[in-house]
Amino acid sequence: MPARPLRELIDFARRNSPFYGELYRDLPQGVAELTELPIIDQTAFWAANTWPDNRLLTGPLTDAAIYTSGGTTGAPKFSPWTRTEHADSVTAFGAGMVAAGLRPGHRVANLFLAGELYGGFLYIEHSLHNAPVENVRLPIAGHAADDFIAGLIGTLGINVLAGLPNKLARVAEEVTSRGGAADSVELLLFAGDLLFDDLRPVLAKAFPRATIASLGYASVDGGLIGAPVPGGDVRVHEAFPNRTVVELIDEATAAPITTPSRPGRVVVTNLFRTLMPIIRYPVGDLAEWTDAECRRFRLVGRTTEGARVANVPMGVADIRKVLTEAAPALSGSQLQLVQRRWNGRDGLLLRISCASEPPTDLTDQLIKAIYAAKPMYPESVTAGTVHPLSIEWAHPSTLAINPRSGKVLPVVDERPHI
Repeated sequence: MPARPLRELIDFARRNSPFYGELYRDLPQGVAELTELPIIDQTAFWAANTWPDNRLLTGPLTDAAIYTSGGTTGAPKFSPWTRTEHADSVTAFGAGMVAAGLRPGHRVANLFLAGELYGGFLYIEHSLHNAPVENVRLPIAGHAADDFIAGLIGTLGINVLAGLPNKLARVAEEVTSRGGAADSVELLLFAGDLLFDDLRPVLAKAFPRATIASLGYASVDGGLIGAPVPGGDVRVHEAFPNRTVVELIDEATAAPITTPSRPGRVVVTNLFRTLMPIIRYPVGDLAEWTDAECRRFRLVGRTTEGARVANVPMGVADIRKVLTEAAPALSGSQLQLVQRRWNGRDGLLLRISCASEPPTDLTDQLIKAIYAAKPMYPESVTAGTVHPLSIEWAHPSTLAINPRSGKVLPVVDERPHI
């Protein structure tokens, strides 16, 4: 599907989507520059994307696939893709796999999550099917037992494992526990989270001949974002030519960043997706440009929209809503999500402002409420991929703030991004 010129895409969205029509109401006709448009407010965007009475889509839902972001209940974030949009996206993503190291004849184990409208497994499966090199696809999925996968590696001579970083590490531990190494594995492709250095020794022991590379950068909501860039830094990506425009936006000033090594919010515009237009959409990550031309960017963490604990999205607005419904007295309290990592796993601390000592049972009550609203979190705790959620009651003056604006930071990422 050919990309629409930016001006045509903007005009189409404001003419056919009630949400974009309202958002761009005061803008002059013929806007052709992204910097003349407001950045999407995620809360308003998803509030408009409901069924029935959808105000975001540009037309009827007649020929599409619907995916949803993981870990939400009550108000899931549905993301529809038309047949042609999906085909174009997976074709581009499949081509990016070659840059990541996919070679003709590789036998690829797809270990991403499937079911319950989750898009990861199907997206990768279609991308492999549309990759420009021949490959043998093994649709195993992430729920498969680690010992089952370890056995298949030897039986089928698997060359590539594609999955979430923690799933790859768990399979590696199973391979090592069998007293050997899987020499057939040449490539480890990860996506869905950063791959931290504390996992590399585990992977290297089980797969001594394997190169580690990013599978690419995409999301259910933002769609296609960035292609992997060959080289030693697996965090570096670049926009897909003629398909995506990536901007980095200063969190304090909201101005575009045009110099290397300054972290900013990743904001994406998709040039071919029109049923659910994605125009200046903040995807929730921080990145910095690595070159003076601002073509390649390095992912460095999460933004104030929310945290991602392993593969579990924890939006600030979502968590705040759960907390205030469970304990209405907290409606005026400030909330800070603190991401940490220890013993090879991610963990999340909820820091809640409180001037006086809360009731003794309130902490457990709130954790139970969040687990009920975000079932992927307790499931991941049980699977051993994340640490249990914890809550810290803090005086308002002790909350971390943005040194430039003085505002309380909704998300603090303390993980070692190296």
